[in-house]
Amino acid sequence: MSATFESRLKAQALGLGFDLAGIATLGRPESAAEFERWIAEDMHGEMDYLERGAALRLDTRLPEAGMRSALVVALDYGGRQPAGPVARYARGDDYHRIMWDRLEELLGWAREEWARDGSRFMGAEARAPLRGRAYVDTGPILERDLAQRAGLGWFGKNTMLINPQRGSFFFIGSLFLDVDLAPDAPFDADHCGSCTRCLDACPTQAITAPRVVDARKCISYLTIELKGEIPEELRQGVGEHVYGCDVCQEVCPWNVRFSQELAEPAFAPRAALAGKDARQVALDLLAMSQEEFSAAFRESPMKRAKLRGLKRNAAVVLGLLASPEDTTVVQALSRAAEDVEPLAREHAAWALDRVT
Repeated sequence: MSATFESRLKAQALGLGFDLAGIATLGRPESAAEFERWIAEDMHGEMDYLERGAALRLDTRLPEAGMRSALVVALDYGGRQPAGPVARYARGDDYHRIMWDRLEELLGWAREEWARDGSRFMGAEARAPLRGRAYVDTGPILERDLAQRAGLGWFGKNTMLINPQRGSFFFIGSLFLDVDLAPDAPFDADHCGSCTRCLDACPTQAITAPRVVDARKCISYLTIELKGEIPEELRQGVGEHVYGCDVCQEVCPWNVRFSQELAEPAFAPRAALAGKDARQVALDLLAMSQEEFSAAFRESPMKRAKLRGLKRNAAVVLGLLASPEDTTVVQALSRAAEDVEPLAREHAAWALDRVT
């Protein structure tokens, strides 16, 4: 097939605001064996959906019948933003919707191009309607593997996909298509070298070996995916992280040098978070009703943890930050220790014991 359609497709993706674009042929991921071992060793914790969809993740041709190629894209969310109690990716609007909408628009454009010019590329049969499906962290797909195959970067020792011009502060999405497209060269080089800064900096030692993360210890897992109590032996490591963690990305030399300023307005911190430190964010969350939370965090990634989980996280953070002289925090934790939600009560009681 002529490269003309591929190059125009990638150019259109960049024109829609994506920061990187590459094409990969669907098939068995290179990291399939590592993924199977990771699941077998229960490092996914309570993320049962990863186990349920494990078979489909072992071949990207399986989730949607007939798909043969993928355009893989990246959208930067601003690694130059200052560190804070909420991971950078979650401070603004939900990236799923933003990227889905752009990928759906891209699919519409591709269908029109294919219907008009497809015969130039593959003959008369190319006039059959082009089928496609957009994925943004939603289907049973090893997306980082697909992005590496599309030439967008390599797996860092913290398991993040790193691009040599942008670092790793970006989202990944893909548009599956039912035609054979000429793939880009995979990114085969490893530019981490002997560096171990991400392993050394992880507050809970969740990166147990290069490119191996035990999710059960990871702060992002503990504050987002874990639905029950945070194990007491890991609470100290949570530090000031109310939702998610960027430490292993912040220390990466590729991000220190090449991460970008925030360019997408939708990812700017919303009013409930902007300019607030961990103490204030935690106090605000502990005081929120469900109605207030729903209004403040409408279409926010933070809704994934639900208010009960965020109050749990807030109590832990305040228990680690505050002193007995901080009467505002002591009073907030005392009220939370009587919350109707058992998860908030337990963690608030633990935090009160530490503070007082």
